[in-house]
Amino acid sequence: MEENFISPVYKIRQVPFSKIQANSYNPNVMAPPEMELLERSIIEDGYTMPIVCYYLDESDRYEIVDGFHRYKVMQSSDAIYKREQGFLPVTIIDKPLSYRMASTIRHNRARGTHSVEGMVGIVGQLVELGVSDQWISDNIGMDKDEILRLKQVSGLVSLFKGKEFSHSWESGNREEGM
Repeated sequence: MEENFISPVYKIRQVPFSKIQANSYNPNVMAPPEMELLERSIIEDGYTMPIVCYYLDESDRYEIVDGFHRYKVMQSSDAIYKREQGFLPVTIIDKPLSYRMASTIRHNRARGTHSVEGMVGIVGQLVELGVSDQWISDNIGMDKDEILRLKQVSGLVSLFKGKEFSHSWESGNREEGM
């Protein structure tokens, strides 16, 4: 490793949105529910992570290495664009194209996925804090069925406190209904 290396995150720049462009090689896609959740996250918390770019000297533009979806959120949200005054936080990496491509893939893959056990714990803690299923749905981007499945997996009856359930069958003599 380089001895005097300074990570790009310590040199965040405020770059006009109009000077940023997508790259042509990012294979990452995001489903609409996750895009909506990302937009909500940016609305609620602001941009907490910079867009990683490579500076294209010949065109005076910045090509995205990581952060395309954060860029797309600003592109589609007039409210966010206005609040951010048309700027995005950017860090610059200065690497050849092959290294930028590898960096894009590493960034995408390093995010990983959420484990069921971890999400069960989070939903359980949120329920214990008194938040509603609707709040969980709105703020974490989970649909009602997903929340229910995680509660069921937990095996904790307390996660169902205050809920009403229909009776799927009535007890009685089986012969009567036949």
